[in-house]
Amino acid sequence: MPYVVGLTGGIGSGKTVVADAFAELGVEIADADAAAHAVSARGEPGHAAVIEAFGPQARAADGGLDRGWLRRTVFADPVARARLEALLHPLILARLAAEIAAWRGPYGILSVPLLFERGNLTSRVARVLVVDCPEDVQVARVTARSGLAAEEVRAIMAAQLPRAQRLARADDVIDNGGPLAALAPQVTRLHALYRDLAARFALEPARGSEGQ
Repeated sequence: MPYVVGLTGGIGSGKTVVADAFAELGVEIADADAAAHAVSARGEPGHAAVIEAFGPQARAADGGLDRGWLRRTVFADPVARARLEALLHPLILARLAAEIAAWRGPYGILSVPLLFERGNLTSRVARVLVVDCPEDVQVARVTARSGLAAEEVRAIMAAQLPRAQRLARADDVIDNGGPLAALAPQVTRLHALYRDLAARFALEPARGSEGQ
């Protein structure tokens, strides 16, 4: 079983940039958002299930899912969100499990934006890495990239775990509130740590068998 580091953080914290930095070091990444898009792409079982559950308004002009409409719908309606999650989460979990099983490195990164909030993947990770930055930086980044108004971004943030609680549950933290160049030393340090922890983890079953 591979050593899995869970990567999470609030919206706009820079999880993708950090995951990419680990990938540049040869670390394998399983991304929950990418898995969600894959299982709900046109022609996939998740796509048909969502259209059946939510109706033709969930279909975009190109035949794919209207992800903007779905996002607005489930954000405003907890019942709709629960219905969507019930449809897609089993497919997402199965895809992520298959990706993790195919890893060949000493450890890998499982990137899950709502790792703590959903809780259905916390048992799969040996350690949690939180990407953190000040909340005003989060708002500025998301408004710049998405065009959402600041109040919309803050509403999304309010639906996520508060920053202090996320940090309290972290095993490791990357500070992404500064320049991009500040990430590399942090990622390099953690890469060495995770390789060491993974090596120890790999020896644990052997230790157990020695005492039998």
